[in-house]
Amino acid sequence: MKDKDRINNFITEAFQIQEEEANESGALGYMARCLVQATMPHSKVEGVFYERVNGNFTLNMTAGTSKIGLPYGSIPRLLMAWITTEAVKTKNRELVLGESLSGFLRELGLIPSGGRWGTVTRVKEQMKRLFSCSISVVYDDNEGFAFKRMEPVEKAILWWDPKKPEQSTIFNSTLLLREEFFKEIIDNPIVYRMGALKTLKQSSMAVDIYIWTTYRNSYAKKPSRIPWEALQLQFGAGYPLTSQGKRNFKKKFIQSLERVSLVYPDAGKLRTDHEDYLLFIPGKPDIPKILIPT
Repeated sequence: MKDKDRINNFITEAFQIQEEEANESGALGYMARCLVQATMPHSKVEGVFYERVNGNFTLNMTAGTSKIGLPYGSIPRLLMAWITTEAVKTKNRELVLGESLSGFLRELGLIPSGGRWGTVTRVKEQMKRLFSCSISVVYDDNEGFAFKRMEPVEKAILWWDPKKPEQSTIFNSTLLLREEFFKEIIDNPIVYRMGALKTLKQSSMAVDIYIWTTYRNSYAKKPSRIPWEALQLQFGAGYPLTSQGKRNFKKKFIQSLERVSLVYPDAGKLRTDHEDYLLFIPGKPDIPKILIPT
């Protein structure tokens, strides 16, 4: 498929989702604020520790074991989006994933497929990585200091047979969220349009930029300059802090932002033409405040 055709198909899909959501309820999604201020890994991380920095805010993730490793890519973001959205809607720490793996994959916006690189295999792997990791956040501005440790999942019971993803099980697969993480996502969720996230699911960078941009637009009042180095520390897992690394990150960020602007036009107001910084020009959040439940 040519690039032009791929872009046209992407735009068509985006418009179809916007039209569908205009006639549907339940189109709101939620994400934990700590995972918007700094992001999860985009690519596989060697070792068991990962860190992202956003000004005075630092996010740390530690793998459950070296054998399992850390979550990375788009799938953990889709999983976390589902977890947070379901917790906010139900106000319950115990979440029911459903009777079949295929049904759950479709809730994530994924088409069930087998094989080594199929969605069944990849989701199963990323579930183990995400459900067994721990997260901690630190805020330190040399005057005030705050620290919070959060392990997202206290218990996971998955009855699904990956070899038979369409088969229903006698018992539901469930997650029990840890109290601290549950409280965090209930008290401080970021609101976005679920259809936009599912459209952008092929790019973890685009997912992060979309949620960050609509979140920032919910409170930003005036333009601000954000150095590319700061954005790289916040978003750019896998890019070395070198001149070449900065150029590669900036190129990837701009490409991802262009993709985001197709489903969220206000993201297109951001100016990326300056060598040293991104000019954030405030727009409207993707979900009008009048639609955000209190």
